[in-house]
Amino acid sequence: MIKPAQCRGARGLLKWSQKDLASESEITSVTIRNFENEKTMPQKGTLVVLKLTLEAAGIEFIPENGAGVGVRLKK
Repeated sequence: MIKPAQCRGARGLLKWSQKDLASESEITSVTIRNFENEKTMPQKGTLVVLKLTLEAAGIEFIPENGAGVGVRLKK
C-alpha cells in the first residue's frame, strides 16, 4: 500500500492540490488530508483508489528496496 509521504510526493510531482486529488479520485479531501498528515489510516479500498488514480496520472510508485519507498513520474 502507499504511504502518506508517497501520496504527498506524488501530488507534488503532478502539481495537484489535495482538492485536485479528491476530485480525480472521488475521495473526500478530508480523508486525503488526514491520511497525508498521518492522523488516520484509510480503508484498504480507499488506498487502492488513491494509488490507481495517481498511477493513471503518470506516477510510478517505488517499493521498499533498502533505500526507502518513493515516487517518480513515468517516462
